Amino acid sequence: MASKNDSYPDKNLAAVCGLFCPACTLFIGTAENEPQRLRAVADVYHTTPDVWECHGCRSEKRGYFCKNECKMVDCAKEKGIDFCVECDEYPCHELRTFKELRPHRIELWENQKRIKEVGYAQWYEEMLEHYACHQCRTLNSAYDLKCRSCGSEPSCAYVDRHRNDILYYLSKRK
Repeated sequence: MASKNDSYPDKNLAAVCGLFCPACTLFIGTAENEPQRLRAVADVYHTTPDVWECHGCRSEKRGYFCKNECKMVDCAKEKGIDFCVECDEYPCHELRTFKELRPHRIELWENQKRIKEVGYAQWYEEMLEHYACHQCRTLNSAYDLKCRSCGSEPSCAYVDRHRNDILYYLSKRK
């Protein structure tokens, strides 16, 4: 693990909305050069995989939705805040709507609360544990029902906690 200093953990990987970028399938596909992950998303939306490459919420290279449809990053910049929880309008209509659309966003309120209570660096460490496989410690996304490295089920605590919501969402997409 990297030594703790001003650049660790990288705030680019702590989304303003409360998502944890290292547990995003797009981030994993980009950072670990897993083109099949990006191809799977590209196929659903009839695009090319490069459109989905992402280096984190606050980076220049963000996936399609985060770059083109997320309003939270620009809003936070305009207001001079790092996380939505710091806003006087939290939780705004935009964030509430965003949270309800996909199961990987279920814990946004809990995440924002933890960021406010303990700071993003401690929250980041907690998220590393939350999305790590209990067997091999590989970080998994909310949609990896089995660990992508060792096949253990559930892939992580997040999936264990929200499996039914994830399965329901995935069944609607077919």
